Amino acid sequence: MTTLSTYLSISRDLPKWQGVQAKAPAVATATKYYQAHIGEAKSGADLVRNPRLFDYAMKAFGLGDRLYAKGLMTRAMNEGVLASGALANKLGDPNVLAFVKAFDFKDKGAGAASTAAAVKNVVALYTENALEADQGKQNEGVELALYFQRKAPAIKDAYAILADKKLLSVVQTALGISPMTGLQQIDTQAAMLGAKVKIADFQDAKKLQTFIARFAAMYD
Repeated sequence: MTTLSTYLSISRDLPKWQGVQAKAPAVATATKYYQAHIGEAKSGADLVRNPRLFDYAMKAFGLGDRLYAKGLMTRAMNEGVLASGALANKLGDPNVLAFVKAFDFKDKGAGAASTAAAVKNVVALYTENALEADQGKQNEGVELALYFQRKAPAIKDAYAILADKKLLSVVQTALGISPMTGLQQIDTQAAMLGAKVKIADFQDAKKLQTFIARFAAMYD
């Protein structure tokens, strides 16, 4: 199957695929543990000290490749997100910012991560990321397409694309932009993307699918 056909077969029945993924033994076990123990995390330090909780939380926000960054993530959670100078706001990484908003013990209190809504949100994100990662083992293009479908509607400007390596990979592939442009100054890269990409199109379901189809064709 091509990247596009595989992506479409999943995206057209996404809830079903997510349900299957949620029942996969490894995912179900990790989720059960998270649900049972997240209430024990009353601070960023508590979350980081429990490797199973921290692993689950990080993977839910697409940060599974940065499990080593315990000090940075603890500091980010300790500073919260309300102050413009807070670390999560200064890093320019949308996934870190989303993580700290979800585990904002500083501004929301000790129960920030253990409300029913908070737990449901993290579990859903973990399952989505697990599905994408599982597809990526067979075809990375499918993983990227699913990720782009999920994240692209929230893109506000070219800088948001540049801040996310997966989003950037999809855009560069779809438009035939060399990764070497990453050597240019950030404002130069943003201006180039702004001239080539109509960000508003990503909020239009049909135009978004057309863009992903273009990516899939170029990927293959």
